[in-house]
Amino acid sequence: MPHWLETGIEYLKGVGPQRAEAIKKELGIHTLGDLLSHYPFRHEDRSRIYTISSIQGDGIWLQLQGVIRPTGIVGSGKGRRYTAQLNDGTGEITLVWFKGIVYLDRFIKTQTPYRIFGKINLFNGALNIAHPEIELVTAENSSSLLTLSPVYPLTEGLKRKKIENRFLVQMAHAAVTSNQFDIPENLPDAILSKFKFASRKDAVKELHFPQTLQRLEEAKRRLKFEELFYLQLRHLILKGNRNRSFKGIVFEKVGVHFNNFYTNFLPFELTQAQKKVLKEIRNDLKTGLQSNRLLQGDVGSGKTIVAMLTMLLAIDNGCQSSMMAPTEILAFQHYYSLQPWVNKLGLRIELLTGSTSKKKRILLLDSLASGEINILVGTHALIEKDVVFKKLGMVIIDEQHRFGVAQRAKLWTKGNAIPHVLVMTATPIPRTLAMTVYGDLDVCVIDEMPAGRIPIITVNRQESMRPAIMDFLRKEIAKGRQVYYVFPLIEDSEKLDLNSLMSGYDMVSGYLPPPDFTFSILHGKLKPAEKETEMQKFKLHQTDIMIATTVIEVGVDVPNASVIVIENAERFGLAQLHQLRGRVGRGNEQSYCILITKSGLSENGRKRINTMVRTNDGFEIAKVDLELRGPGEIDGTKQSGLLELKLADIRFDESILIASRVEAQQWLLEDELLVKPESKPIHQELQKIPNRTVWSKIS
Repeated sequence: MPHWLETGIEYLKGVGPQRAEAIKKELGIHTLGDLLSHYPFRHEDRSRIYTISSIQGDGIWLQLQGVIRPTGIVGSGKGRRYTAQLNDGTGEITLVWFKGIVYLDRFIKTQTPYRIFGKINLFNGALNIAHPEIELVTAENSSSLLTLSPVYPLTEGLKRKKIENRFLVQMAHAAVTSNQFDIPENLPDAILSKFKFASRKDAVKELHFPQTLQRLEEAKRRLKFEELFYLQLRHLILKGNRNRSFKGIVFEKVGVHFNNFYTNFLPFELTQAQKKVLKEIRNDLKTGLQSNRLLQGDVGSGKTIVAMLTMLLAIDNGCQSSMMAPTEILAFQHYYSLQPWVNKLGLRIELLTGSTSKKKRILLLDSLASGEINILVGTHALIEKDVVFKKLGMVIIDEQHRFGVAQRAKLWTKGNAIPHVLVMTATPIPRTLAMTVYGDLDVCVIDEMPAGRIPIITVNRQESMRPAIMDFLRKEIAKGRQVYYVFPLIEDSEKLDLNSLMSGYDMVSGYLPPPDFTFSILHGKLKPAEKETEMQKFKLHQTDIMIATTVIEVGVDVPNASVIVIENAERFGLAQLHQLRGRVGRGNEQSYCILITKSGLSENGRKRINTMVRTNDGFEIAKVDLELRGPGEIDGTKQSGLLELKLADIRFDESILIASRVEAQQWLLEDELLVKPESKPIHQELQKIPNRTVWSKIS
């Protein structure tokens, strides 16, 4: 027999089939369960009546009561409006409506008491309330006040059909006051008792119609915990299933190639953070389980060295390694940086991209299948069907958020055994986001920069200061340094981007004219080989200035480049600005990042620029980025389950997130398969949750 929650909303008193159909179409609410899961996004406090004289500042919602003196319909066209003055004996405030003008003109009576509710605005130095709710004070309602009234998300489509918030409030109230109202519990008694949580039924009722602010917060806390607990549980179960299903290749020894490189060819002493991460990876590879690890490290923290040593572990244990990058520029970069080390060890490294000639590709694939190639670096070309390894033991995936789930999964099906996977990202991820988006991966962090690294000086300059900026570039180039000059992408049209970039080149070359200054130009319409030619010219210091779009965001490594100028920096996200800044500061000289912005930035734009000027710490920048944009906008979260969170917000609910993860870990430790009687509510709830793809799921 269907549960009460599965009842269609059309059966609620006063709804009917037409309104039900509109609500289904606009909000996806089909059943009473859907209705009660459509949580209010705020509550209006109607438990007290404020006096006009007590109002301080604007932007607050409040309730007033007094007599109204209409001033009538004023203005014309779009400016036509109905205005009135509300006086409560302590002061007077203007009320204004732009809709329902004729009705209000008939409804509102002079010197009659009304109760109004709305948002205080400050306009031309005077307080007013636009479109307040208005109610005639009668003998019946004069002494009665509502408490905390819910406000639900609505759509314009519903408003056009005259279905307003008040109607959803009536629906929700009818549901929770029904004799059949019931919501099954989905948390075990032990958790309810430990955290002093209300039942799910009571929490949902309080969330819609709270008796007090304290009880509202308690209900939110319980329901947020529930959301995060099941998100963490799904990650942990996925990880457990993977460990049971896929046995990894055991890397028993640290062999001759690893030791030779570590002893004789390390370009610098490893930081303690690099050593710690290597130890964690090494311990993984000995267990016999497939390792799935996310390596986070800020720009320039030394992830490539860790990747190199990890691939050598695979080679010392009779396996091949591959490294996949999202762009040809980055693949070339990895290949050229790894090649000298690999050659010194007497090993073979090759590069496979979409630009590889057919003849070379055939020879390369033969050598790969026979095991002659130890390390294969490439792009998406690595996942094509004819790319077959003899024994692939280690897969390195760089900048993993740029690949789709299916692409990553294809790469490690390239051998008979299951290879280990190390995912690297130079985009730091706040701890709360890592615990949710990458909850099924083991996360390790290089949180220390190599010794001697000189911090980049970042400054913000207005467009009017461009002549002084050009003088500074002239002096840096005279010292033998090189410069990146970055322009934003205008829109998806490559043609417009190219026009914009060439206009930028004309502007810069006007200040720094050829042949005294030489230029490389990098843009989206160049073929991969042409891009590589431009990059090599710049890397070999055949040119002074690289004019580019964000194509240089990741992986470009030119230690002699000491300045990056970013035009219209307000158009870039924080993470992107930080990645661009990471193109400099790679040598032994002081480096600079110059952010050129227009005047009159938005509040968020100003915060982004100020954060860049204030700190070089990628993790601090990632934290601010998360606060400004929210988790749904951060790369990689679209398929993570984060967008399914209706109440919890990982920006502000870190303590609940940590508690839910600890509880999920402990529960699975004691009952891994959820077969004990006390796990029944958990088992039943998991059956209801669709088995959606998790973004970080490598397997």
